[in-house]
Amino acid sequence: MNIGILGTGFGAYHASLLKQMEFVNRIVVFGRNEDKLLKLKEELGVEVTTSIEDILSDPGVDVIDLCLPSALHKTYAVEALRRGKHVFCETPVVLEPEEGRELLDAEQRYGRRILVNQFIKFDYAYEYLEQSARESAYGQLLHVSFRRETAPVWGDLGLSAIAANLMIHDLDAIAWLLDTPVPTSVWGISGGMDGQALVHASFANASVSAQLTVSSQMPEAYPFTVGYEAYFERGKLVFQETNAANGEVEASLTSYTSEGKTAIPVIPNNPYEKSLRHALLSLQNGTLSQLSLQSALKSVDMASKLTDQLTAGTVAL
Repeated sequence: MNIGILGTGFGAYHASLLKQMEFVNRIVVFGRNEDKLLKLKEELGVEVTTSIEDILSDPGVDVIDLCLPSALHKTYAVEALRRGKHVFCETPVVLEPEEGRELLDAEQRYGRRILVNQFIKFDYAYEYLEQSARESAYGQLLHVSFRRETAPVWGDLGLSAIAANLMIHDLDAIAWLLDTPVPTSVWGISGGMDGQALVHASFANASVSAQLTVSSQMPEAYPFTVGYEAYFERGKLVFQETNAANGEVEASLTSYTSEGKTAIPVIPNNPYEKSLRHALLSLQNGTLSQLSLQSALKSVDMASKLTDQLTAGTVAL
């Protein structure tokens, strides 16, 4: 396969992952910063260009790997589909549900597909949770509480941006587990700090509920932290992962049942690499994918509804 990457931010990381995939032949990277492009060319041996048109008009490029800011995703995804290319898109795929509907129409019109980097579906602890729920390993899943906490180091993650730019990954997981979750309530506060927020949201369907607590205003000494507590009919799963500033990662996954407490080994993996590999093979082979545009748009719709409520200053949906 031949891949055209748009963007040298996260796109540079994608390029490094693609270089390790045996079925990828060519990689062409677009960027505006020539120094970054030259560095990528020297370090990875990829082709580079300062013209998006060079990539879009290249008949040899099979897939556009879209790593531009989310506000630009719709424009370039539609153009890539029109040019006969599939798309692998960073998340959030779009910021507004209406843009998502336009992408669905474009998929149908041009006969090409968009897959979205819902990488949380390839994180081992979340895979284990989904599999346990699907197979009723601990009985029926009744409730799951997610959390995601970070110091204010990622730019604007205030009330108007936090749902799309930080909560979106856990929203992917909630939509994955609950299929058609209904937002039932949301509460958020900035604490008087621009670009920061603390948000708590609840969701439910007929048989299971979920909660999500996210903070972008943790103290700088606090490590980036994610986790969940999942309540089943016959047990409970508890997961926590911390990522320190020095790169040190600590993770634990524990089950509690009538037979006692069990530490479940957290198998090291790279969910970004697994997501990208899965998407490209699905596009190459024409197989179904859990990274479909339709599944990603469930999270976009939830994020949009949450943002509307958070910015309106109300606490209930």
